[in-house]
Amino acid sequence: MTAIVADVGRCVGAGQCVLTDPDAFDQSEEDGTVIVLQDSPSDNEALKRAQVAVDICPSRALSLTQ
Repeated sequence: MTAIVADVGRCVGAGQCVLTDPDAFDQSEEDGTVIVLQDSPSDNEALKRAQVAVDICPSRALSLTQ
């Protein structure tokens, strides 16, 4: 199973993940850092969106693990 991992310490709060997949990501009201709403993608389409979010994250705070 693939898991979405966020390194909140690296996150700069750009919000690209939320724009890419609002079902899987949100941002903290306090500092704008990423909140993972879905620990693992539910299907292939969700996995594709998660991979795009990982790829476009400007701080490289997101990753996918097996």
